[in-house]
Amino acid sequence: MLDFIIDKTSQYIENMPKKERKKYGQFFTSKETARYMAGLFVVPVSQKSIRVLDAGAGSGILSCAVIERLEAIEEVEEVELTCYEMDENVLPLLKENLSFIREHSSKKIEVKLIEENYITSQYLDFNHMLGENLKHEKYDVVIGNPPYMKISKDAPEATAMPEICYGAPNLYFLFAAMSLFNLKNGGELVYIIPRSWTSGAYFKKFREYFLSEGKLFHIHLFGSRNKVFDKENVLQETMIIKVKKTMIKPETVTVTSTKTNQDFNESTSLTVPYDLVVSGEEWYVYLVTDSEQVAVLEKMHRWNKTLPDIGLKMKTGLTVDFRNREVLRDQAEEGAMPLFYSQHIRKGEVQFPIQKEYEYIVTDQKGLLQENRNYLFVKRFTSKEEPRRLQCGIYLAKKFPQYKKISTQNKLNFIDGLLREMSECVVYGLYVLFNSTIYDEYYRILNGSTQVNSTEINAMPVPDLEMIKQMGKKLMKSGNLSEQTCNKILEEYCG
Repeated sequence: MLDFIIDKTSQYIENMPKKERKKYGQFFTSKETARYMAGLFVVPVSQKSIRVLDAGAGSGILSCAVIERLEAIEEVEEVELTCYEMDENVLPLLKENLSFIREHSSKKIEVKLIEENYITSQYLDFNHMLGENLKHEKYDVVIGNPPYMKISKDAPEATAMPEICYGAPNLYFLFAAMSLFNLKNGGELVYIIPRSWTSGAYFKKFREYFLSEGKLFHIHLFGSRNKVFDKENVLQETMIIKVKKTMIKPETVTVTSTKTNQDFNESTSLTVPYDLVVSGEEWYVYLVTDSEQVAVLEKMHRWNKTLPDIGLKMKTGLTVDFRNREVLRDQAEEGAMPLFYSQHIRKGEVQFPIQKEYEYIVTDQKGLLQENRNYLFVKRFTSKEEPRRLQCGIYLAKKFPQYKKISTQNKLNFIDGLLREMSECVVYGLYVLFNSTIYDEYYRILNGSTQVNSTEINAMPVPDLEMIKQMGKKLMKSGNLSEQTCNKILEEYCG
């Protein structure tokens, strides 16, 4: 059955312009991925009837994969399949494919196709605004490849789910949250989604809802960013998750990985303690793929403080240069102050000037200026190919005594004291942490992107302030800012 539907879908993709499909954030699941996803469900053998939901069904690939899986389970006699789809282009194909499934299955298949907006059609139920007899029915199994599409914060879908929205949301995590809501207690959800939800402030409310109402049981990661969706030129960090609707936390999570969607039979597998994968007040999900990464998490999670806990905080640079061209200067002049960019970080130190354009600023706008005091500068952006994600430089105010104020470009982060200026040994101690191998590895596990976010840095575990000072003194005495030196000092103090 699935081969037939994949062939029909391929014909549809060839004849339907990508810009039309993009309107709905539509990318079709490959045959191999669909079968793998359907294979993750645990189907109770005692259950004769199974209720299945495919939210955003597309051409019916995932629905078919689940039906194929159930074909092999003798005890299952009847399948109630509900599909949501409102794309008028793909609806005729979906209807044709659902008829084909019903005709060729050995089970009794009852199909319900709902041609409505999956999110807005259920917002009253989701927000507990319906009486008991009007609530939607719940499902044993939910499978989904949701639309990947950013929407505005005042879009109908976003306002329908205020409990999980912050900032400008993406449809994919609204679908995932609604699908969890649609599950029976003990039911299972399998989704293929981007990995961006696992960290960051925008997804915190979603993570809190998703991981308290449900629990992660299986994560599958792909090594390739462009070989997950067949016939689709999609560059996306993607993962498959299996979530069970339960309040009982499992002891472990299974994490598997493959390079592409073609080598599921060669996947690696790792069993990781649940509390290492889902951790902290931010509900971050740590995507580990080997025992070395597990060891990094175990070591880091020994510390229970964060930068704000010890009176420090990472902030984002103040000046968006292209919006403030009129106050920027290439050369020093009277009243000019230095504007620091990530390019000023060189071999662990901040060098200025470097004959870069716009490295001076002339302004009295308070929002663009900060005190000339000690900081640790950290680059916000690095390339995928660079060996380190965390790249930092020590900034000491005494090296620039002629300035009372300075500015930082917003592609640069800086760590500052919340109440008082950081001492030099604290800055050097922070450099030990952020220039070490273990902190870089930890950040890579936490965040798959090339952007260093202040929210995530401020949530990372750190030693107490006194230990950071001691490490800083050790580094100052060594006179060597190399990664190897930082590793050695961190090992001495933290084991």
